[in-house]
Amino acid sequence: MHLARAEIVSNVWKIEVREGDQVGPGDVLAVLESMKMEIPLVASVHGHVGKILVELGQIVQEGDPVIEIDETAGA
Repeated sequence: MHLARAEIVSNVWKIEVREGDQVGPGDVLAVLESMKMEIPLVASVHGHVGKILVELGQIVQEGDPVIEIDETAGA
């Protein structure tokens, strides 16, 4: 299991995937917003989205897990 984590304190602005979606390195999982800047959260591994750990509008702290990727179900 791999956890995509927030890089900085930000607001969850968009969630681009659903649980079960297949993803690969570079795919945008979510878009975070901080100080009016959009920050794409991208996958770094192949797999399937196991669990979305946040909700739209939620504030996340640096290092908080946002999306879980199950690598055992990878491409």
